[in-house]
Amino acid sequence: MSKKLIQVFLSAVVMGSSAGAFAAREVHTFEVFVTIPTQAFYVIPSDPGWIHREQQLPWNLTSSTLGGLRKYFDVKNEAGSIEARLDGRPYLSNGTDAHDIALRVLFNGTLLSEHKNSEVVSLTEAAPGKRVLLEIVPMPPADGVYKPGSYFGSVNMIFNAILPGA
Repeated sequence: MSKKLIQVFLSAVVMGSSAGAFAAREVHTFEVFVTIPTQAFYVIPSDPGWIHREQQLPWNLTSSTLGGLRKYFDVKNEAGSIEARLDGRPYLSNGTDAHDIALRVLFNGTLLSEHKNSEVVSLTEAAPGKRVLLEIVPMPPADGVYKPGSYFGSVNMIFNAILPGA
């Protein structure tokens, strides 16, 4: 009887130790971050979830037109106005220069340029803070026909806090 009890005990030990080898395991890793702006000056997306991701512009199959992008930013400068400019020409490219699609970039209704700074938020609007619209509008090609392909590009904006009298 004790021999049978020992066999049952050993079987239980062996099965118990091998059960760990067959256990399921899941591991999840993700990154977290936060940007805490200064209270005196900031220009940040109202919805921060989109800014670090590629944005797809909508293509309308029926009318063969390309739509734009509209996103809001929260802005503030307690000491003065806010200026902006583009850091480089904004366009979409499929690798063929002749097919490039120019992009118009408007911030708070002001057209941005890579050649000069433009005031995008006045002193009176910037001091208390405001939510403003960023619009990226594709410009149709000269012949009016978008060429097939996969297009990619980037828009780089630079914002400056301007002191009165500067």
